[in-house]
Amino acid sequence: MTIRWTLIASLAFSAFVASAQAQSYPTQPIKLVVPFPAGGGVDLVARIIAPALSDQLGQPVIVENRGGAGGALGAVAVAQSPADGYTLLIGANSTHGTNPSIQSKPTYDPVKDFAPVVLISTSPFFLLTPPSLPVDSAEGLVALAKRDPGKLNFGSYGIGSINHLTGELFNSMAGIRANHVPYRGSAPALTDLIAGRIDFVFDGVSTLGYVKSGSLRALATAGAKRAANLPERPTIAETAVPGFDVSLWFGVFAPAGTPTPVVELLNTKANAALTNPSVREGIEKIGMEIAGGNAAVLANQVSNELRKWRDLAREKNIRVDQ
Repeated sequence: MTIRWTLIASLAFSAFVASAQAQSYPTQPIKLVVPFPAGGGVDLVARIIAPALSDQLGQPVIVENRGGAGGALGAVAVAQSPADGYTLLIGANSTHGTNPSIQSKPTYDPVKDFAPVVLISTSPFFLLTPPSLPVDSAEGLVALAKRDPGKLNFGSYGIGSINHLTGELFNSMAGIRANHVPYRGSAPALTDLIAGRIDFVFDGVSTLGYVKSGSLRALATAGAKRAANLPERPTIAETAVPGFDVSLWFGVFAPAGTPTPVVELLNTKANAALTNPSVREGIEKIGMEIAGGNAAVLANQVSNELRKWRDLAREKNIRVDQ
């Protein structure tokens, strides 16, 4: 009986402490860790939302870049930080989807080590080909690949990159066999794609300039819905491969164990920040779409992402050593 009441008292005290923390939170600056170098998409989104989030919380929100190991170094740093709401992570497909699925020795658990806060934004992926390829749709590309198995090549920005895995997922779901050609970054891959030395690439909104100039052709959008910045192009799912859905996304995470009231407060304030006109304009300007919602929206995004890429990694035997 004594043990039982001791346990009840302990739980009640823990709840009281968590509530007290939430009522006083925040009382100091908050660090928003970007697990990639400055200048990339994750960094841009972090710097767009940080001022508005600071206004909502009444404390400075400081963006800190901790790049390395495909985002793993920054993710580990946040996972090992005190669970008090003062160190947060901007995560993405790589930190909470592809990397943990393909790394031979993951350095963190994307579910157990983090508390999801809010999904900030999403961005479409496009199926791109050179104008010289004699197809003008995703259905046409699939048909061409099936007529000549193993003849087509698709490029990526390296083994294990999101566009490598998207290409492999396309192969698998479409029932085709196209060869993977890895490059060391975007510039050489796009150069060879424009020249017709490879046949297709999956890439994001940064390539739309090439599409509008006629240097590349966007056959379809890879996400579940048509892209707002290219609405005339259908999705792969509605035209060629039912169920195909890949998009880029960014979300805020706290270390696991962060008090629920703190996470809920952060979610509320982040959603309010996303309604700020300057935030909306900034995110739309870089070709992304505002997301938002409760923490469960981000948790579901992570769950779906992990399931998708882990299944693919097993099927294709894709492993990357850190």
